[in-house]
Amino acid sequence: MAAGGGDPAASPLKTPSWAVRIRGADGEIAGAGILLTPDQVLTCAHVVDRAEARLTAEFVGAADHSVPAVPARVDGTAYVPETLDADGDPSGDVALLRLERPRPVEETVRLHRLSAPGREVRMYGFPYTHNGGIWFRSTVVGGCGRDGQVQLSPVSPGELASPGCSGAGVADSRTGEVIGMVLSGQLDQHGNRFSFMSPAETIARHLPRLKPHIVGPTAVDERLLPTDDGPSPDLLDEPFAQRLAAWLRDDGSQVKISVVGPGDAARAATLRRAITLADRELRTAVSIDRASLDPPGTVPSAGGHDLAVDASGVTAAEIAERIAERMGLWQHPEDPPLDRIRASRATLNLVVVGVDEAIDPLPLLDLLEVLRAGGSRLLLVFRTAGDCHRLARDRLLTRPARERRARLVERLRDLTGPLAEDLRERLAAVVPHGIRPLDSELVAAHAALADLLRADDDGERDPAGDHDRDRDPDLDRDRYPHGGHDRGPGRAPAPAAGPALDLGRYERLADRVAGRLAAGVAELDRLRDRRDELAGRLRGYHVLHQHSLQGEEDPAVDDLYLRAHALLRARPCDVRAAEAAVDAYTRRVDDHGGGDAR
Repeated sequence: MAAGGGDPAASPLKTPSWAVRIRGADGEIAGAGILLTPDQVLTCAHVVDRAEARLTAEFVGAADHSVPAVPARVDGTAYVPETLDADGDPSGDVALLRLERPRPVEETVRLHRLSAPGREVRMYGFPYTHNGGIWFRSTVVGGCGRDGQVQLSPVSPGELASPGCSGAGVADSRTGEVIGMVLSGQLDQHGNRFSFMSPAETIARHLPRLKPHIVGPTAVDERLLPTDDGPSPDLLDEPFAQRLAAWLRDDGSQVKISVVGPGDAARAATLRRAITLADRELRTAVSIDRASLDPPGTVPSAGGHDLAVDASGVTAAEIAERIAERMGLWQHPEDPPLDRIRASRATLNLVVVGVDEAIDPLPLLDLLEVLRAGGSRLLLVFRTAGDCHRLARDRLLTRPARERRARLVERLRDLTGPLAEDLRERLAAVVPHGIRPLDSELVAAHAALADLLRADDDGERDPAGDHDRDRDPDLDRDRYPHGGHDRGPGRAPAPAAGPALDLGRYERLADRVAGRLAAGVAELDRLRDRRDELAGRLRGYHVLHQHSLQGEEDPAVDDLYLRAHALLRARPCDVRAAEAAVDAYTRRVDDHGGGDAR
């Protein structure tokens, strides 16, 4: 059985007992639902609207293989219709139904809190063409909007959630836990297909009465929550809030390292505010409604992090266990959590506060290095800019950035060297009909390579580049709390940092140039193959024509042959012109009855 009760959702051969088909007064399928308690079904508010006043819940996965039908109604005020904010982002769309007759408790399932990035999931819905129920497979793409909803990408085009799937349970393919509820499916004007779900934490925020039926630890350690005796929530370090919100909205920086000193109440309050607002379960309607009243760029979207832990007085092993649990890495519990994390392809957006106050900071840095190498994003907060902070910057920012830049340099050298030479070789062989000139792309790649090599020669820029955009403001605030960059009487001011290289931009350039080079080389190869094919055809027809003449001459046909032969031997070869010339020659030979080489 799944941890939450009910049939394991991991079995693709079995209809889950918690899957509910909902019909309206007209007998038509209005949507799906999830049996959370013997007499309560979770579904979408718009399913209730579609079904109008009279609802019937049908249990297609009943143990006796019957399909019991039970009248249902909205459970009191447990109805949150979908609303749109000023930007058109949706919120809500959840409802709870009360059954007139309870179902067996073993048919129920509990929702599970689980970090979602990149997870493979399955949903069991009732589309009109499969109204007995069918599994749909998807991959979690990421959060969308400010409500904490999650975007899903269908594994195949036919697995887009369609009418009849709204309200369906979304089960994690690895653990079998039900982690959310389908909201809708969408086919946009560009032909892209997406489904959307509301995860357990967002459902808990809209319907707090369901929290007893949601299992799994919350995403934020209790010690990181605002307290009555803590810093005033009205305190706000606006620039720091903007940098935190940018990272939580995924500004492209994988690792961000900041310092929040013990006596800095404003920064401490700002950090707690960002962690709270970025959590799907803690963020409230008030915080969403007042977003426009807050300073610009300081309000992150819900779901900006998957886990926020306070490392103070905690071991690295305890933090690793917390991360493994949040990732759903329950298999092989006998293995150390770090080994499970290293072997897993799961990622998460992790906030760690008080890294330097952990019981064992160095093993904690080892854990963080494993997470970074696996693709997780890290927001790390230190209490002081001491040795642990410097070591973390070196291991998690400076070295990875230096290695990343070195890989990029080698790639650009390859693009501007061997791959460009391959292109030139093919351009010398055939005329590039229908191929976009790549001169400007190669010039851009050469310029990018020169920028990177010049940065290496300068040796002054921080290799972390854009990975740590608030380094100077944070460290200056910590080291020089009275403002400015003065180092004390008689000391020279701190040197200004040079502009950081945007490695992401250079990587995108390299991707674009590599793609176009590959496409250009492939098309030129196709033209070369066509040239060789035409040359073989010309030789075959020429042999047959000479045999049919039996020693006589045919100057007109010979001229056509010589023209086609010359065009095929020319470098670069104009394949289009050569093809026309070969066609003219072969037609003439066919007309004279001297060839049947096709």
